[in-house]
Amino acid sequence: MVKGVAVLGSSEGVKGTISFVQEGDGPTTVTGSVSGLKPGLHGFHVHALGDTTNGCMSTGPHFNPAGKEHGAPEDGVRHAGDLGNITAGDDGTATFTIVDKQIPLAGPDSIIGRAVVVHADPDDLGKGGHELSKSTGNAGGRVACGIIGLQG
Repeated sequence: MVKGVAVLGSSEGVKGTISFVQEGDGPTTVTGSVSGLKPGLHGFHVHALGDTTNGCMSTGPHFNPAGKEHGAPEDGVRHAGDLGNITAGDDGTATFTIVDKQIPLAGPDSIIGRAVVVHADPDDLGKGGHELSKSTGNAGGRVACGIIGLQG
């Protein structure tokens, strides 16, 4: 079993902790709680770079080792880092569990050392018809991020 964790922070008061667990070659289970969000849907992605020197902007694009278009987590064509949306309740907190096969914690496409990012707006899952739909899901600004590290 491999475990990872990311502690999210931002200059906008959004914070949270995200845990990642993978058993063998099975899917990775992502569990987390993020607070300080506006109620509603927020894009949630693994980004390519574990670099927060310029805040969340330096985390690069979505993690996409196969060079595909943006899509929904259940789509055959999607970035590996496309984890869809998390939903914040009226209290501004999103608590969630996501199980995904494209974000391993070991091997050549491991997400350890990359960043997880919460966006200001909903991810349209590549289906919104906006010019950014097929690259970012038109999910808006980056309101919180954290680097995924190995957990003992």
